[in-house]
Amino acid sequence: MKIRYLGHSCFQITAKSGTTILTDPYTKVGYELPMNLWTDIITVSHAHFDHNYTQATHGKVVINKTGKYSFNHVHITGIKSWHDEQQGALRGENIIFKMKIDGMTVCHLGDLGEPCTAELLEAIGNVDILLLPIGGTYTIDAMQAKEYADRLAPKKIIPMHFRPTDGTLDIAMENDFLTLYQAEEIEKVSNGEIHFELENLDTGKKIIFMERVKV
Repeated sequence: MKIRYLGHSCFQITAKSGTTILTDPYTKVGYELPMNLWTDIITVSHAHFDHNYTQATHGKVVINKTGKYSFNHVHITGIKSWHDEQQGALRGENIIFKMKIDGMTVCHLGDLGEPCTAELLEAIGNVDILLLPIGGTYTIDAMQAKEYADRLAPKKIIPMHFRPTDGTLDIAMENDFLTLYQAEEIEKVSNGEIHFELENLDTGKKIIFMERVKV
């Protein structure tokens, strides 16, 4: 499985079969997605401009609701959660997408804003690779993100939804989260792309900090 980070909460995930999933396409965050991206599946965690800009993509299937979906040996479950700590009163609902790809479980938390509870952890279940918002303001912040990471205990954690140097949203940069870990726990990927195999998930560093692909 290949994961490319395209910025904000947007990843392009490619299975060995060639099936591609694009998560939360965005616009107007200080930088833009490349137009005319081709993908098989687009997942949208909620209907905000920085997560549902599907006009930038060509996708066969758009998944923006909870439920169970399958496409060419990729299995996706959408799990209801809240975009804020007041059960949606401030910003509505958020969909967590849990994906089974090449024998590995990838979990994209979207714009998760609710506190970490036993009920939500049970709904999410086991996770191999966690795509984790860390920027605060509209999502969980660095400390809350670490609580989710600690309690879900994935094999790999990829931070998302933080403000890069050219970002304009009022969310935190990555350092608030990364400084909660020892330097030797963090792998920095400058080219925005990483490959995972089921048999090597237990090797290497746990935190994978990716700079976005600028294409």
